[in-house]
Amino acid sequence: MRKMQLILSIIFRADSERGNKMYKLFIFDLDGTLADTVESIAYSANRSIEEAGFVPHEVCRYREFAGDGVKALIRRTLVAAGDADLRYYDQVYSRYNKIFADNCMYKVSAFEGIQECLDSLKSQGIKIAVLSNKPHDRTVDVVEKLFGKGYFDIVQGETDSIQRKPSPQGALMIAEKSQAAPGECVYVGDTNTDMITGKSSKMLTVGVTWGFRDREELEKNHADLIISNPSELLELL
Repeated sequence: MRKMQLILSIIFRADSERGNKMYKLFIFDLDGTLADTVESIAYSANRSIEEAGFVPHEVCRYREFAGDGVKALIRRTLVAAGDADLRYYDQVYSRYNKIFADNCMYKVSAFEGIQECLDSLKSQGIKIAVLSNKPHDRTVDVVEKLFGKGYFDIVQGETDSIQRKPSPQGALMIAEKSQAAPGECVYVGDTNTDMITGKSSKMLTVGVTWGFRDREELEKNHADLIISNPSELLELL
């Protein structure tokens, strides 16, 4: 009941703000929102810290380490492994990028229900885009291998000038290219960085609980709406 009341409240507020116009654009984070990449991240990070002499972590630990970019990931991974002073940061960071670039699709898959949600949005004439903290070329690689070339209207990396999160500029550039005002956009992500990006872009910001962060952290970072299933996005339309 509480979740439905929240959804109805957001829909009512959004309709009032945008004059009952349909949303024109949905921008999706890649890792943890569209794709389950935790094993890919853990594989690359564990190999990197193991080569530096540290004990690798269980895969589940990477749900707390990852989600805010590679630099934050490596810092958290090393501190948890015992390198509090980050003496091995440069070595591990460089090695992680090499390992990940060589095999960015290691056990990566689209989350259940995502494809159906995206297909429904496209069928209603809504544009869909991807914004990610991955290196640009890796973002394109993963998206094309999961969903096919040209499936999304805009993918960060196809245009080098699109800035990465948490700067709002990347999201705003995607909106401009899609001929949509911020109030006509929905930003969908799973981390505090995503919530900061969406809110600072003045877009309706949706947090998902199937990714790297839980409901409490998404609430603390001021998500407009928190959902636990991709199909709930369609209730905004």
